[in-house]
Parts: sequence; structure tokens; C-alpha cells
Amino acid sequence: MRLTLMRNRRMVMKTRRTFCLIFLLLSASLFVQAQSTPQVIVLKPVVNQVKSSPAFAELILRRTERESELEEFLIDYTEEFPKVKELKFELILLQNALDKISAVNASESGKLTSALGKLMVRKVEIGVDLWNLKRQYNDDHPEVKRARRKVEVFEKAIREILP
Repeated sequence: MRLTLMRNRRMVMKTRRTFCLIFLLLSASLFVQAQSTPQVIVLKPVVNQVKSSPAFAELILRRTERESELEEFLIDYTEEFPKVKELKFELILLQNALDKISAVNASESGKLTSALGKLMVRKVEIGVDLWNLKRQYNDDHPEVKRARRKVEVFEKAIREILP
């Protein structure tokens, strides 16, 4: 595991160096071009680093799996089937998590690791469990309290990474 982490760090550093080099070359090219002939330069938007992050990929993977499962259920069951409702609720939670990650600045994209993605996916899973328990029991039931506490623990861990 440690070796994998070291390899991942090396890859990130290599990617950053490459990005910086490309940026410097592009800047120098634009500077030389601006000196020779005055013209309006329209820069293309930078590729969204957030959407290419491991955390975003984890959430997209989970969402895709759930959408596929939902489509499978909708062939044989109606919208009122409990599993269909559960999958739709999970998709809402996953979309909320994706929105949260999408709101992260590109400068902080280094925080969007695979571990963060797994934390967010696990929080969604526990959130679905809590939702199912709340449908069966009242809020004072010990199982509901336990599940709510688990969600809070994961929320706290996520907030440590993404304030």
C-alpha cells in the first residue's frame, strides 16, 4: 500500500511538473506572439481538473452502477417498488456529493483523492441505510440514532478534507 501511495505521489508530481512546463511554454509562446503582432488572444478554458480527479471518478462509478441497476429494475417493477425508491434516493445523494466536489476550486483539486471519493460513497451508502431505517422506525429508535451517528462521523471526516 505504501509503495502504491509513493507511486501515486510521484505520478501527481510528474503531472504537475508537466502541467507547469506546458503553461510556461504556452506563456512564452503567447508573449513572443504578442510582441510581434498585436492581436486579441482568446484562451481556451483549462481542462477541469476536478472532473478528472479520483474522487470524482469514484462517485461517477457508483452513480453509473446505480443508474444501471435502476434501469434494470424499471423493466420489471413500477416507480413505487421499494428498491426503485431506494435507488432514486441514492442517486440524489450521489448527485449532491458530485455537486460538492464540482464546487471545489481547481487550485484545491489535489485534495480530491480516491480516499475522499470512497469516503463520500460510503457516506451515501450509510445515508441510504439511515433513510431506510427512518421509513421503518421513529427518530428515537436506537438503530436510527446509530446510523445518524455514522453519517455524522463520515461528514466530519469529509469536512476535514473539504472545509
